[in-house]
Amino acid sequence: MELTRETVESEVKETARWKTTVILSSSLQNHEVAISLQSQHHRVRFSDSVEIGSIIFSLSGVAFLLVNTQQLYISGKDIFLERVEKFISIHRNSFLLLLAAIQGSQEWNLMLSIQQRFLGSNLRVIPINNTADIIKLMLTIAKATCKVHIDAIHDRILMAKSHIIEHSPIWKTLHKLYFDFELK
Repeated sequence: MELTRETVESEVKETARWKTTVILSSSLQNHEVAISLQSQHHRVRFSDSVEIGSIIFSLSGVAFLLVNTQQLYISGKDIFLERVEKFISIHRNSFLLLLAAIQGSQEWNLMLSIQQRFLGSNLRVIPINNTADIIKLMLTIAKATCKVHIDAIHDRILMAKSHIIEHSPIWKTLHKLYFDFELK
Protein backbone atom coordinates (compact mmCIF):
# COMPACT_ATOMS: atom_id res chain seq x y z
CA MET A 1 0.00 0.00 0.00
CA GLU A 2 1.41 3.34 -1.04
CA LEU A 3 1.31 6.48 1.06
CA THR A 4 -1.06 8.61 -0.96
CA ARG A 5 -3.33 11.52 -0.27
CA GLU A 6 -6.28 9.12 -0.04
CA THR A 7 -4.44 7.02 2.56
CA VAL A 8 -3.71 10.07 4.67
CA GLU A 9 -7.30 11.33 4.37
CA SER A 10 -8.69 7.94 5.40
CA GLU A 11 -6.36 7.97 8.44
CA VAL A 12 -7.67 11.40 9.43
CA LYS A 13 -11.26 10.14 9.13
CA GLU A 14 -10.39 7.05 11.20
CA THR A 15 -8.90 9.27 13.91
CA ALA A 16 -12.06 11.35 13.95
CA ARG A 17 -14.14 8.17 14.41
CA TRP A 18 -12.01 6.75 17.22
CA LYS A 19 -14.09 6.22 20.36
CA THR A 20 -12.97 5.14 23.80
CA THR A 21 -14.08 5.01 27.41
CA VAL A 22 -13.06 7.95 29.58
CA ILE A 23 -13.36 8.09 33.36
CA LEU A 24 -13.78 11.61 34.69
CA SER A 25 -13.87 12.96 38.19
CA SER A 26 -17.40 13.82 39.23
CA SER A 27 -16.15 17.37 39.77
CA LEU A 28 -15.94 17.69 35.96
CA GLN A 29 -19.53 16.60 35.33
CA ASN A 30 -20.65 19.98 33.97
CA HIS A 31 -17.24 21.03 32.65
CA GLU A 32 -16.71 21.82 28.96
CA VAL A 33 -14.27 18.90 28.68
CA ALA A 34 -16.94 16.37 29.69
CA ILE A 35 -19.51 17.93 27.39
CA SER A 36 -17.05 17.93 24.48
CA LEU A 37 -16.05 14.29 25.02
CA GLN A 38 -19.71 13.27 25.20
CA SER A 39 -20.53 15.21 22.03
CA GLN A 40 -17.78 13.25 20.25
CA HIS A 41 -19.57 10.06 21.38
CA HIS A 42 -16.88 8.82 23.74
CA ARG A 43 -18.16 6.65 26.60
CA VAL A 44 -17.84 9.04 29.52
CA ARG A 45 -18.14 7.68 33.05
CA PHE A 46 -18.03 9.82 36.17
CA SER A 47 -16.48 8.66 39.42
CA ASP A 48 -16.24 10.05 42.94
CA SER A 49 -13.32 7.74 43.74
CA VAL A 50 -10.75 9.42 41.46
CA GLU A 51 -8.78 12.57 42.23
CA ILE A 52 -10.66 15.85 41.68
CA GLY A 53 -9.98 17.03 38.13
CA SER A 54 -8.85 13.61 36.88
CA ILE A 55 -9.47 12.39 33.35
CA ILE A 56 -8.45 8.76 32.81
CA PHE A 57 -8.19 6.84 29.54
CA SER A 58 -8.04 3.33 30.96
CA LEU A 59 -7.52 1.48 27.66
CA SER A 60 -4.53 3.69 26.89
CA GLY A 61 -3.15 3.73 30.42
CA VAL A 62 -2.89 7.52 30.61
CA ALA A 63 -4.33 9.94 33.14
CA PHE A 64 -4.64 13.70 33.10
CA LEU A 65 -5.09 16.06 36.02
CA LEU A 66 -6.80 19.26 34.90
CA VAL A 67 -6.00 22.27 37.08
CA ASN A 68 -7.13 25.83 36.55
CA THR A 69 -4.25 28.07 37.62
CA GLN A 70 -6.61 30.71 39.05
CA GLN A 71 -8.22 28.14 41.37
CA LEU A 72 -4.77 26.90 42.31
CA TYR A 73 -3.76 30.32 43.60
CA ILE A 74 -6.96 30.47 45.69
CA SER A 75 -6.77 26.96 47.18
CA GLY A 76 -3.06 27.03 47.99
CA LYS A 77 0.03 25.45 46.51
CA ASP A 78 0.70 22.97 49.34
CA ILE A 79 -2.71 21.31 49.03
CA PHE A 80 -2.24 21.17 45.27
CA LEU A 81 1.19 19.52 45.55
CA GLU A 82 -0.30 16.82 47.82
CA ARG A 83 -2.99 16.16 45.19
CA VAL A 84 -0.36 15.86 42.47
CA GLU A 85 1.77 13.48 44.57
CA LYS A 86 -1.24 11.25 45.18
CA PHE A 87 -2.15 11.41 41.48
CA ILE A 88 1.28 10.36 40.21
CA SER A 89 1.55 7.61 42.81
CA ILE A 90 -1.60 6.05 41.36
CA HIS A 91 -1.09 6.66 37.63
CA ARG A 92 1.97 5.43 35.76
CA ASN A 93 1.55 7.73 32.73
CA SER A 94 0.40 11.01 34.22
CA PHE A 95 -0.02 14.45 32.73
CA LEU A 96 -0.72 17.70 34.55
CA LEU A 97 -2.72 20.13 32.41
CA LEU A 98 -2.32 23.69 33.67
CA LEU A 99 -5.25 25.65 32.29
CA ALA A 100 -4.77 29.40 31.95
CA ALA A 101 -6.37 31.71 29.39
CA ILE A 102 -3.05 33.53 29.04
CA GLN A 103 0.30 32.04 29.98
CA GLY A 104 1.98 34.98 31.74
CA SER A 105 5.13 35.08 33.82
CA GLN A 106 3.23 34.00 36.94
CA GLU A 107 1.93 30.85 35.19
CA TRP A 108 5.36 30.04 33.71
CA ASN A 109 6.98 30.41 37.14
CA LEU A 110 4.34 28.09 38.59
CA MET A 111 4.97 25.53 35.86
CA LEU A 112 8.73 25.74 36.41
CA SER A 113 8.39 25.20 40.14
CA ILE A 114 6.10 22.18 39.59
CA GLN A 115 8.51 20.70 37.05
CA GLN A 116 11.44 21.17 39.43
CA ARG A 117 9.45 19.66 42.31
CA PHE A 118 8.52 16.53 40.34
CA LEU A 119 11.71 16.21 38.30
CA GLY A 120 12.46 12.54 37.70
CA SER A 121 8.87 11.43 38.28
CA ASN A 122 6.41 10.15 35.72
CA LEU A 123 4.59 13.51 35.59
CA ARG A 124 4.55 15.62 32.44
CA VAL A 125 3.40 19.23 32.84
CA ILE A 126 1.60 20.81 29.89
CA PRO A 127 0.30 24.39 29.72
CA ILE A 128 -3.12 24.63 28.07
CA ASN A 129 -5.15 27.66 27.01
CA ASN A 130 -8.61 26.36 26.12
CA THR A 131 -10.96 23.38 26.05
CA ALA A 132 -10.42 22.60 22.37
CA ASP A 133 -6.67 22.24 23.00
CA ILE A 134 -7.33 20.04 26.03
CA ILE A 135 -9.52 17.65 24.04
CA LYS A 136 -7.18 17.51 21.05
CA LEU A 137 -4.13 16.91 23.23
CA MET A 138 -5.74 14.23 25.40
CA LEU A 139 -7.21 12.31 22.47
CA THR A 140 -3.93 12.43 20.55
CA ILE A 141 -1.95 11.08 23.50
CA ALA A 142 -4.60 8.48 24.39
CA LYS A 143 -4.85 7.18 20.84
CA ALA A 144 -1.07 7.11 20.35
CA THR A 145 -0.65 5.03 23.53
CA CYS A 146 -3.56 2.65 22.89
CA LYS A 147 -2.23 -0.87 22.15
CA VAL A 148 -4.34 -1.38 19.03
CA HIS A 149 -3.21 1.90 17.53
CA ILE A 150 0.43 1.42 18.51
CA ASP A 151 0.46 -1.74 16.41
CA ALA A 152 -1.19 0.09 13.49
CA ILE A 153 1.31 2.95 13.73
CA HIS A 154 4.19 0.45 13.82
CA ASP A 155 2.82 -1.28 10.70
CA ARG A 156 2.51 2.05 8.89
CA ILE A 157 6.08 2.98 9.78
CA LEU A 158 7.34 -0.34 8.43
CA MET A 159 5.27 0.17 5.28
CA ALA A 160 6.69 3.67 4.79
CA LYS A 161 10.21 2.35 5.35
CA SER A 162 9.79 -0.37 2.73
CA HIS A 163 8.24 2.16 0.33
CA ILE A 164 11.25 4.44 0.74
CA ILE A 165 13.68 1.58 0.22
CA GLU A 166 11.87 0.34 -2.89
CA HIS A 167 11.58 3.76 -4.53
CA SER A 168 14.74 5.55 -3.40
CA PRO A 169 17.41 6.12 -6.07
CA ILE A 170 20.06 6.00 -3.35
CA TRP A 171 18.95 2.56 -2.23
CA LYS A 172 18.86 1.39 -5.85
CA THR A 173 22.42 2.64 -6.35
CA LEU A 174 23.65 0.99 -3.14
CA HIS A 175 21.91 -2.25 -4.12
CA LYS A 176 23.53 -2.14 -7.58
CA LEU A 177 26.97 -1.43 -6.03
CA TYR A 178 26.52 -4.34 -3.63
CA PHE A 179 25.72 -6.79 -6.41
CA ASP A 180 28.54 -5.44 -8.60
CA PHE A 181 30.93 -5.97 -5.69
CA GLU A 182 29.60 -9.50 -5.08
CA LEU A 183 30.14 -10.47 -8.73
CA LYS A 184 33.83 -9.48 -8.63
